[in-house]
Formats: sequence, structure tokens, C-alpha cells
Amino acid sequence: MPSTSTPADIGRAATILRAGGLVAFPTETVYGLGADASNPAAVAKIFSAKGRPQSHPLIVHVANMDLLALWAERIPPAAHKLAEAFWPGPLTLVLQRAAGVPDCVTGGQDSVGLRIPGHPLALELLRAFAGEADGRRYSGIAAPSANKFGRISPTTAGHARAELGDALDAVLDGGECEVGIESTIIDLSRGRAVLLRPGQITPARIAAVLGVEVEAPDAAAPRAPGALEAHYAPRTPLQLVAAAELPAKLSELRRRKVAVLARAEAPSGLKDVYWQEAQRAVAGYAHELYASLRRLDDLACDVILVEAPPDVPGWQGVNDRLKRAASS
Repeated sequence: MPSTSTPADIGRAATILRAGGLVAFPTETVYGLGADASNPAAVAKIFSAKGRPQSHPLIVHVANMDLLALWAERIPPAAHKLAEAFWPGPLTLVLQRAAGVPDCVTGGQDSVGLRIPGHPLALELLRAFAGEADGRRYSGIAAPSANKFGRISPTTAGHARAELGDALDAVLDGGECEVGIESTIIDLSRGRAVLLRPGQITPARIAAVLGVEVEAPDAAAPRAPGALEAHYAPRTPLQLVAAAELPAKLSELRRRKVAVLARAEAPSGLKDVYWQEAQRAVAGYAHELYASLRRLDDLACDVILVEAPPDVPGWQGVNDRLKRAASS
């Protein structure tokens, strides 16, 4: 579905953000709940609307590399390499925060997450927002996913409206999000590249640009959005089931109302089960994942069974989301 927001809508949204309001807007990953990242009172509205813990850091979206220095104290060569390779796009870089960055944005940490999103409407909004007015400088929009904390992320404007309703001062409609799962997060704040959250951009692609392997997070790694054990969850209990075990699980649940998301066609003769066939390729699967889970959740079944996707590096981002959804 194409964008239905006009340049006038974007201008109004930028004005609302500068005035301390909340705007839901599309990125290529999911819809974000945006507020002026330099305004603690505006950022507080994000936490209130989502029911988000104050210690959970936010990602700051900026329009261009020139604005990075307003948010990050040191921008290492690795950041420039990754930005050149993947920005605008679904990659967040965690860097040492600059002086003056509000604690509410960083969760009280010494680092800050930054990215330039790849959706044209998001970029137009960021450009309209950035600049000087009324004696203030506007440079970044803090924007977690536009949904209640821990629930399925929104990939359409309708999802955002359904989740947050009257908490939103405006919604920009940019159609369906292309990627469909949140950005990859790479920590560069400690002199090496550490994966904090997998996404469409894989560690192998990061390593190919940097010439060094991407490390797994250690106990001292910064906290990152979406890294809690339980997250991205529907209201309906969700179980991940290996493909070979799916028939037995369906038999076990034959007296229950069951929904299934699988990369295979529904078996013949199956009764009283809502079966949704998913895309077989990872890009299509990720694009449709959250919308599919919302659709199945709305059926008010007793359980959602999801056929476990392939356990291979290219599916790491999808598997991460599904494992956290099942943990809820």
C-alpha cells in the first residue's frame, strides 16, 4: 500500500514534534513513535504511551551524518564505514553519547543508539524537523516502535492507531514497512563491534565491511531496545514447533482452538484449525511476520503454533523475534 501522507501532513507532523507532541511515522523496519529527542518532557510521553520501563534506551533517528556529532562524542572509523555501507537503512549504531544528551533517551547509559532510516517519508519528516527555530536547535527524533511495550510491533499506520489511539497527536501513513522487523543494533562504543540485536543486516555483512568478526554481547554490553527475554508478543500464547513435530502437536491440541503459521501448505483433511501459509524466503517472511501474528491474534484462539524457521544465519533476526514472542 503506497503512502497517503502529503507534504502538508509532513510539515504539520514536524511542527507537532517541535511543540513536544507524539507522531507515529513509518520506517523501513516498523512504525516508530516519535518525539523530539532533545526534549525530556516529550520523550517522557513515549514512555507513558507505551508503558515502557524508564531504563529501556531509545534510538535517535537523524536525517544525515552531519547531525551525528550532536549526539555522539566520538564517531569511530568503523561507524563511518558501516554508515557508508548501510545508511539510510535498518542498522542502528551504539556510540559514546555526547554531552547534553538526555538520560531519558539513553536509559542512563553512557551510550546512545543512532540511525538514519531508509523510508523516504521518514527522511522527509526528519529533514522537515531538523533546524533552528524559536532559539532552539532540533536534530533528532527518538522513536521506538509505535505499540504497547512488549507487544507486536506495528508495520502499518492502522496497527499504530489501533495500539496507541488518542496518545498520538498525528500519524503519517507510509504504507506497509518493507523490512518488517526492527533494525540490527551494533555496539561500537567500546572499541569493537558487538551485536546487540539481530535484524535484516547480518553479522556476516557487518564483518565483510569492517574486516573483523562481530562479537556476541558480554555482561558489560549496553542495554538495547528489544533485548528482553519476552518481547514482540501477541496476547495469545505462542509456541514455536519444529516442522516435524507439528502434526503431533496439532493432534495433542485437537480439542483446542488453534492457529498455525507455517512455511508449508495446510495438510489435507485438517479441521478446526486456522492455517496461515507464510513466505518461504526470509525477506518475505520478515515483511509479513508481525502483520501475520496480529491477524492470528485477532482470532482469539487458545494458542498460536509457529513452525520454527530454519536455524541458519540469514534467519537470525526472525528467529530472535519469534523466540522472544514465545517466551511471553
